[in-house]
Amino acid sequence: MSALPALAATAPSAGGAEMTQILLVTAAATLVVGALVLVGLRQRTQPLAVIEMWERWSRSLGGLPGWAAIPASIAAVALIPCLLGLIWDESLHIDNGRDDGPLANPSHYLLLLGLLGGLAAGWLAVVLPKPGERPGPAAVRITSTWYAPVGGILITVASSFSLIGFPLDDLSHRLFGQDVTLWGTTHLWMMVGPVVSVLGLMILLREGRLAMRAERDARDGAQTAPRPAAPALLAPLRVLSRPEVQAGLAGGGLLLGLTIFQGEFDYGVPQFRLLFHPVIVAGAAALALVCTRIIGGRVALLWALAFYLVARSAYTIIVGPIFGQSVAHFPPYLVEAGLVELAAVAVGARRRPVVFGLLAGALIGSVGVLAEFAWSQVWMPIPWPAHILPAAIALSVPVAAASGFLGVFIAAGLRQRTDLIGARAFQLSAVAAVVVIGVVFAGLRTTDAPPATVAFTLEEVRPAPNREVVATVRFDPPEVARDADWLRSISYQGKEPLRTDELTEIAPDVWQTVPMPVHSTWKSSIRLHRGTTMAGAPVFLPRDEAIPAPEVPAPAAFTRPLVVEKRLLQREAKDDVPAGATLTAQLIVLGAVLGLLGLAGWSLIRLGDAPIPPRRVPSPLGGAEHSAPTHAGECLGGSAPVRRIRTRTAGSRSPRPTSTRPSSRCRTRACPGSCRRRACAPSSSACR
Repeated sequence: MSALPALAATAPSAGGAEMTQILLVTAAATLVVGALVLVGLRQRTQPLAVIEMWERWSRSLGGLPGWAAIPASIAAVALIPCLLGLIWDESLHIDNGRDDGPLANPSHYLLLLGLLGGLAAGWLAVVLPKPGERPGPAAVRITSTWYAPVGGILITVASSFSLIGFPLDDLSHRLFGQDVTLWGTTHLWMMVGPVVSVLGLMILLREGRLAMRAERDARDGAQTAPRPAAPALLAPLRVLSRPEVQAGLAGGGLLLGLTIFQGEFDYGVPQFRLLFHPVIVAGAAALALVCTRIIGGRVALLWALAFYLVARSAYTIIVGPIFGQSVAHFPPYLVEAGLVELAAVAVGARRRPVVFGLLAGALIGSVGVLAEFAWSQVWMPIPWPAHILPAAIALSVPVAAASGFLGVFIAAGLRQRTDLIGARAFQLSAVAAVVVIGVVFAGLRTTDAPPATVAFTLEEVRPAPNREVVATVRFDPPEVARDADWLRSISYQGKEPLRTDELTEIAPDVWQTVPMPVHSTWKSSIRLHRGTTMAGAPVFLPRDEAIPAPEVPAPAAFTRPLVVEKRLLQREAKDDVPAGATLTAQLIVLGAVLGLLGLAGWSLIRLGDAPIPPRRVPSPLGGAEHSAPTHAGECLGGSAPVRRIRTRTAGSRSPRPTSTRPSSRCRTRACPGSCRRRACAPSSSACR
C-alpha cells in the first residue's frame, strides 16, 4: 500500500486518474456489489416483503414470475442512463478534453448507475427463484436446491464484464496514455457488455413465459386463488406485457446498443476511414431488425423502430441543446426497416428464416446504404461522397448478410427453433461473426501520410484574446488533396461545442476554411482522408504540460508537413510503448470479448434445446381438453395458434382417437405430430 501514494504522485493526468479517486470509486462499487450479494442471499432464506409485493404485481400486470419480471424491469430502466451517460461522455471529451478524474465527469455517474443497475437485475434473476424451484426449462443448476435462469446469468456476467472495464481503462491510460478514441481497446470492452445484457434480457423474458405456461398446466383443473390485482395507477403498463411489445422494445434496445459503436461518426470526429461508417450502419440494422421481425412480427418491428427513434432523439436533445454539448447525429433506419418488412413479405420471415435473413441483409447492404448516403447529405456531420458508394456497397452487403444470419440465430434460440439452433447453426454463426469482425477491422487499416506539405495563410477575423482566423490552404504536391473522402477543418476541446466543416475550393487547388479558434485550449487542424490515408496538419495546438507537449502557434503564414492524423487527435498517446505490449493488450481484450459472445451463443443454444411445456387446447365440442405440444417456432413469450385436435367425451356417439398424422402443410422437422406452426399455412399473415 505504501507504493500507492508514490504512483499517484508520478502519474500525470494524461496517463491516468488520481489514485485517490480510483480508490474511492472502487470502494463505492465494492460496497454496492457487497450489498447486492447480501440482499440476494437473504432473499433466498427470508424473502423480503417488498419483493414479494412486487412479484404479485408483476404477475397481475404481465403474467410473468417475479424472478423474470422484476429483473427485466430493472434492466430496462438501467439501460436508459447507461446509454445517456455514454453519449454524454463522448461529447464531454470532444468539447472539454481529458477528465480531472472519474469523479469529475458527471456522465460517469450515469454510466456506473446503468451498469450497476444491470448487475442488480441479473443478480436478482439468479437469487429470486425459491429453493427447489426450477425457473424455466433452460435453468442452470447451482446447488441441489438452487437453479438460476440462464438469461439472468448472462445479464450478471455481461454487466460485471463492463464494470471491470473501468479500472482496466485507467490501467490502459497509465501504460499507453489516454487513447482519445471510442474504439480504444478498453472502451470496446465496456461497450460490449450492455449489448449482451439486452440479449440476456430477451432470453429471460422467454424463460419467464415458458415457466408461467408450465405453472398454468401444472395447476390445470385445480381451484386456484384469483390473481392479485395491481394498483390502478399501474394499469396502463399492461400494454408492456404483450409479447410483441416486449419483443419490439428489446429489439429497439438492441439497435440502440449496436449504434453506440458509430459514436465518432455521429459527432463528426471519426478516427477511422469513412468507408467504415456505412459498413457498421448496415451491420447494426441487419442484426437487430431481422432478429426483431422474426421474433415478434411486423408489430414488434414497428415498436423497435419507434423506441429507437424516440430514445435517440431524446438523447440528442438532452446532450445537445439542454446540456449545451456537441450534437450527436444518428441514422434513422426507416428505409432499412421497410426493406426488412419487404423481405419478410417476399420469402416469409418464419417460413424460411435463413433465406429471409440473408435477403434482408443484402437489401440493407445495398439499397439501405444508398438511403443512408442520401441521409448523410441532409443531417450527418460528414456527408458521404458519391465515389465511395461502390466500395461501401461491396463491403456492406457481406457484412449485412452475415449480420442478418446472426439475427436469425438469435431469433431461433429465442423461438426455440431446434432445426436452426444446433451445433451446425452455431458454427455457421461463428463464421458469420468472423466475417463481420474481419471486414470491420479491415476497414480500420490505414497507411502513413504521404510526403507532402501544407502552406497556410491566416486572415484574422477576431482579435485576441479570443482570436479566430480563416485559413487559406495549399498542398504540395496539390494532387494529394484531390478526390478526397473528406477535407475538413476541425476545432475541438475549447470548452465549447465542436466545430467542423468542409474546406471550400476558392481556386484550383486552393482551399479555404471557415473561421477557426486559435486560443486557450482549442485544438484546430486540417484533416485529409483519401483512401487508406488519414493525415492532417495542425493550425494551433495549446501547450500541454501533462503530456508534456509544447504549443504549436498560429502565425500569419507558415508551412507544416502532413502527418499521420493520430499524432494530432491522440496527443496523449505514448510513443515509447513497445509494439508487442500494445498487441498483447489488444489480443487479451479480443479474447475476452469473444468469450462473452460465446457465452451469449451458448445461452441461446441452451434455451433453444430446452423442452417446451405443452399447451392446453380446449375441445371445440365442449369435451375434454387435449394437451398439444407447442411448436418451437412460437414468438418471444407469445402464443401461436395451434391446430385444434378434436376429442370426444365419454358418452359421445363415436369416440375418435386423437390424430397424430403430420399435416401435409407442415414443412418443419420439429413438427412430428399435428401441424403446430403458424408459418406452415402459406395464407397466414404471420408467414409474411
